[in-house]
Amino acid sequence: MFWQNPNIASFPRAILHIDGDAFFASCEQAIHPELKGVPVITGKERGIVSSASYEAKALGIQRGVRLSDVHTMCPGAVMLPSDYETYSLFSKRMFSIMRQFSGVVEEYGIDEGFVDITGMQRPLNMSYRQIADSIKIQVQKELDITVSVGLAGTKVLAKFASKYKKPNGLTVISNRNREKYLAERPVEFVWGIGANTAAHMHGMNIHTAQQFADIPFEKVETVFTKPQQEIWQELNGNSVYDVMAEEKQRYASISKTKTFTPPSTTTSFIFSQLVKNLENACIKARRYQLVGKRLHIFLKTQDFETHGIEIDLSRASAYPNDMTGVLVKGFNQIVQPGMLYRATGVTMSALQEDRAIQSTLFEQPVQLEKMKRVYAAVDETAGRFGKHAIHLGGSVYANRADQHTGNRGEKAHRKQTSIKGESPRRRVGIPMLFTQLK
Repeated sequence: MFWQNPNIASFPRAILHIDGDAFFASCEQAIHPELKGVPVITGKERGIVSSASYEAKALGIQRGVRLSDVHTMCPGAVMLPSDYETYSLFSKRMFSIMRQFSGVVEEYGIDEGFVDITGMQRPLNMSYRQIADSIKIQVQKELDITVSVGLAGTKVLAKFASKYKKPNGLTVISNRNREKYLAERPVEFVWGIGANTAAHMHGMNIHTAQQFADIPFEKVETVFTKPQQEIWQELNGNSVYDVMAEEKQRYASISKTKTFTPPSTTTSFIFSQLVKNLENACIKARRYQLVGKRLHIFLKTQDFETHGIEIDLSRASAYPNDMTGVLVKGFNQIVQPGMLYRATGVTMSALQEDRAIQSTLFEQPVQLEKMKRVYAAVDETAGRFGKHAIHLGGSVYANRADQHTGNRGEKAHRKQTSIKGESPRRRVGIPMLFTQLK
């Protein structure tokens, strides 16, 4: 008996979107059960809300709100520094659970992913809904956090479904019932439709997701660009976007930004932060065998004004030594003496595969080969002893100083707790360590 046949028309493909509910705050509540039911906020080190528990959201606190405003909105809120080390471990475990049900899993973000479960009914002896529910239950059982799950025939519909009922929801949108759900949400609710596009649609008297899906495709082709045309297809149940199971290898650019507190007027310290960002960008580029031909650097003032400059390199590279000279020139052009700065950032762009590196007319090939060997040793050392175990002299201030001091300098619980053999740069992958392990 082929019992799943009735669902084939409803689900020519079956895609899940798993979305962690207030993920960072939920991880903190899982580690600290005494915080359950309490408004919890992460991001203390940044001065703005990174994540808010649903208890905090019920009081109007959202991501991006300044902590000074949180005190007014919710005096009893618990504010914590972000513990990305632990959140990453929770994320890895969550994706591991997803892979128990399908080998086709896309890690879309630290707290969300897509799972293609097409054809998995018979091997797992479950309906698609039962598979979705099983993942949901197992995540809650093993991690003590909740996720919202959407099941649909396309990625856009699956993400729409997971967002439809939060937190801790499970929404199934088939090709047969999708019109009901799309008619109940505004067009800006749809993944990929931003504020500007939504405003344009409102001007065309398109207000709900279903009204957009109802437009004849001939008109969609005329009025909208390719991304909106693809979203239209997905809303109408025609799968355009595949679930990408491979780790992301291609990047249009690589950005690294760091905020520091208190803000500083010391140019040597600010430049050191910038060099550390450059090193981080280069580390990521080398990990994916990429090199960049262009740098964009910026400084952010205490008043949140940004001053930047774009620089073309003499050759594509992923070695900080190649870039520090132009970095100094660019920095000197945009820094304003006496100005309070709170953040620096670097973006590498015009990326290409690292085999494209070529020496310049004034550079000996042997020098380039030596540079490759040096940074191969740097990366190997980092793998053994931790990131930035070896770093440029220009980033020494940033590497020696705490990123945040004063009121925002409180360290996350995991960083305050170490076990034998650990160092600040070399950590064991354990998310929860209690006081008895001090």
